Amino acid sequence: MFEARVDVKHLPGIADPQGATVERSLPALGYTNVSEVHIGKLIRLVLDASDEAAARAQVAEMCERLLANPVIEAYEIQISELAS
Repeated sequence: MFEARVDVKHLPGIADPQGATVERSLPALGYTNVSEVHIGKLIRLVLDASDEAAARAQVAEMCERLLANPVIEAYEIQISELAS
């Protein structure tokens, strides 16, 4: 069994309206020293695979087909084996 964590972020140059909204709102809360706010998503999956390479390949395919939009997003996959 493996745990996969997928960190999905906007590609450079792609607008991040949610991050921009948070960045504009923080000074009103007293946080005037914050800049470059970006909002992404973290996806956690547990899967049964024969080895780490197979788990990574399956998660990469999931990212390309469903979990991320490769036109505007990049993703990073971390795989760790779960203790039995």
